Amino acid sequence: MTTEPFSELALLTELEPVVEDNLNRHLGTAKEWFPHEYVPWSEGTDFDGVLGGQAWEPGQSKLSDVARTSLVVNLLTEDNLPSYHHEIATLFGRDGAWGTWVHRWTAEEGRHGIAIRDYLLATRAVDPVALERARMTHMENGFSTEHQGVLPSISYVSFQELATRVAHRNTGRISDDPVCDQLLARVAQDENLHMLFYRNLLGAAFELAPNEAMRAVCGVVKAFQMPGHGIENFRRKSVQIAKAGIYDLRIHHDEVIMPILRQLRVLERTGLSGDGEAAREELAAFLADLDQAASRFTEMRDRANARRQEQRSR
Repeated sequence: MTTEPFSELALLTELEPVVEDNLNRHLGTAKEWFPHEYVPWSEGTDFDGVLGGQAWEPGQSKLSDVARTSLVVNLLTEDNLPSYHHEIATLFGRDGAWGTWVHRWTAEEGRHGIAIRDYLLATRAVDPVALERARMTHMENGFSTEHQGVLPSISYVSFQELATRVAHRNTGRISDDPVCDQLLARVAQDENLHMLFYRNLLGAAFELAPNEAMRAVCGVVKAFQMPGHGIENFRRKSVQIAKAGIYDLRIHHDEVIMPILRQLRVLERTGLSGDGEAAREELAAFLADLDQAASRFTEMRDRANARRQEQRSR
């Protein structure tokens, strides 16, 4: 531990042995899997257009509107992988253990978009033309992180990977399709391993530079946005997803933010001084406000659902 701030290069150098250890752990834990095994190809038929197949119609989808919305948001988020790769390769580098991890992570993430897209098209769950146009628009906009620097970036991806795991898992559960649920559960397993990798790095960063790490975590938690926030009409889609209980403020607080903070004992850290201690107090105050906001949202949603249920029973 040092009281002097680390340079970005020094942080990367000091953390590389941790990266190597966790890379080896990851490679020893990750199970090989194949996207094509999770797609019900027998349900697929040609679409209209070049092959002269059947035009897509909404009635062909067996998914609910909210399940379809959530799957498309999840897919478009995965589709922006080239931008994500550029961000982490630029920051972490492409040499040594850092570079090996960057490329391995990218390869594993690439399976997710392939598998989800194939499922959606084989089952005719979405309009393929609208989906492709949305992909083009989203990817043309690209992605750049708001959290610049090594520690803010490690902090962000720690929470983001867990948030993505939760979003995939809950989407599968509400899909009412065992095939979709199985596929997204498998994708979520990858996301969980990625979260563990980054969370362990964040823990090492706290031992190395506790004040800077605390400020980074505080900044990320207060300004957290999902990586797909640039998707067209994302706000409207996220409200629909929240109302369905797939990903809302309560889930964000209880299942994403707090588990990582507890695992790393962030709020119980000792040895902080100056800005580090101020950041911890700022983080604690923000979490209290977030918890209250989550409770208000849940109560409002429960009341709205009760009114709808009452109207249906009349």
